Amino acid sequence: MRLIWLFFVNAAILVLAATIFYTSGNTHVARIQDAHQLLKPLLGSMLAPILFAIALIAAGQSSTITGTLAGQIVMEGYLKLRINPWLRRLLTRLLAIIPTIIVITIYGDDKIDDLLVLSQVILSVQLGFAIIPLIHFVSDKSTMGEFAIKWHTKAISWLVAIVLVYLNVRMVIEQSIPVFYGEGNMLWKLVISFAALGFIWLFIMMTFLPMLKKQLKKQSLHGDTPSLHNLTINSSQKIAIALDFTMNDEQLIAHAINQGKHTAHYLLLHVVESVSAKFLGEESDDDETRKDKQRLETYALQLRGMGYMVSFELGFNHRVKEIIRMVDEMDADMLVMGGHRHTGLKDYLFGETIEAVRHELKIPVLIVNMSKI
Repeated sequence: MRLIWLFFVNAAILVLAATIFYTSGNTHVARIQDAHQLLKPLLGSMLAPILFAIALIAAGQSSTITGTLAGQIVMEGYLKLRINPWLRRLLTRLLAIIPTIIVITIYGDDKIDDLLVLSQVILSVQLGFAIIPLIHFVSDKSTMGEFAIKWHTKAISWLVAIVLVYLNVRMVIEQSIPVFYGEGNMLWKLVISFAALGFIWLFIMMTFLPMLKKQLKKQSLHGDTPSLHNLTINSSQKIAIALDFTMNDEQLIAHAINQGKHTAHYLLLHVVESVSAKFLGEESDDDETRKDKQRLETYALQLRGMGYMVSFELGFNHRVKEIIRMVDEMDADMLVMGGHRHTGLKDYLFGETIEAVRHELKIPVLIVNMSKI
């Protein structure tokens, strides 16, 4: 639907240009600023330039949103790469805005049109690098299933891709030859040489590597089933338990004990995040710190009375860093944490401790889902 909307917006802009500027003899109009300024006198309405600007913004927003959503679907659904939506949006916006800001800062507003032309040239060159992986993707039956494209669609797609790549390569060669064989700047010649080598390497990799992998996968599809020889894992001897001091503490400790029984040593962890802890760290002695320490002592005494080996430690201020530090100093071989399935705004309110901790540790991390406990 967004693509249809984008098509009609761009079509309306082209029809406007052909109807207003060409028929009136203003064929010299090449800049958006000139088009915007000429709409009022040619049409005799203040509304025309305003609608023209709104249409440009709508086209840009529709293109940006479509690209962002498509990137999210590919990253999460196919590449299994999940990052926070706000970070993805920030990166895509910065990639679009930063070059513009640099050009305006260094060269001024006069070079905006040159930047626009350059962006379209780059867009044209990279079309092949977008289409060829897309053809591989939608042709893969293991990924697309019944929605994989048929042989005739695949043939047409490869024909279009070959034509696009040929036209782009020809354009780049024609523009590069005068610079490469002319006298003067050696730096540009080196840049062109390395860019050409990179282009050739990337083209070969994206075109033929998927075909090679697919062929190798076919050959090994019915190979011998590997034998499972080593299924022995040493039992955990030191288990760290990150407590959040809620009603779920008991169940969290129970899950940890179930992993190590009476043979393991347990370390109860909690991080104080009060204002005093933020500035004073281990020297903090406010009411929250004292109560947290007393609660850990109470847990430890009860568990020791049941015959378990238990110690405890308080961390201060930074939850993720402190948990990692205490686990490393204890030399624990397992960490048990409670998962509350926070999403969206709750991640900002409560933090994303689990993801940050488990990526930093090299030991097993047991996440206990506390939402139904």
